[in-house]
This record gives sequence, C-alpha cells and structure tokens, in this order.
Amino acid sequence: MKRNELLKSPVYWTTELQMELYRQIEDFMKKNNMNKTQLADYLGCSKGYVTQLLSGDYDHKLSKLMELSLAIGKIPQFEFLDADVFIEREEKTYKGVVLNKNFTYVSSNCINNSDVLHAA
Repeated sequence: MKRNELLKSPVYWTTELQMELYRQIEDFMKKNNMNKTQLADYLGCSKGYVTQLLSGDYDHKLSKLMELSLAIGKIPQFEFLDADVFIEREEKTYKGVVLNKNFTYVSSNCINNSDVLHAA
C-alpha cells in the first residue's frame, strides 16, 4: 500500500488516535505515580478495561474518547484537513527520506549508517 493510500485509510487514523490516547494515559500514570489498578479506580472502570486501553484493544465511540481524555486532564482537538493537501504537506516534510521495502527509513543525506532510522 502506498503512503498516500494509507493516509486515506480509516484504520490508520483510528490507530493514530488510539496510540495518542495510550501515550497520554501512560504519561498521566507516570506523572501521578499510578499503576493499572489505581488508574482503574480513578477512572471508575475495571483493571481489565485499563489493560485494553493500554494494549490498544478497543475502538471507542467518540464520546468515550472525550470522556477518557478529559478524565486525564487533556483536551482533545481534531482538525479536518483536505486529504490531498495533508499528503502534499507530508511529502514536502519527508522529502529526501527513502522508504525501502523493509520499511526502513533512510535519509538521502546519510553520511554513514548511524544516520539511518529504522521503523518498528
């Protein structure tokens, strides 16, 4: 799948939101010195639900995403951009970066192998 096709995929953007929520919850837990059980108590949910949140094994309604974000003191902001404009801007940002078939990002300005960034 080409990058511009990926960026037009609902699965991609759902995963992006899930990962950002995960990062925000992890940060909240660290800042407040909480474990999963304490977070579950704070949110008023089960520890199993917190485990689902932290594993990305969920697909919330928008209202639940808002509820969770506000519970950890975050204001979620969404922006609706024209897909083609977004893709064009991103291409300009990543100009000079090559993606090989192993999904390894390699800068075209590499001097040595230490300049290579490997994607997960």
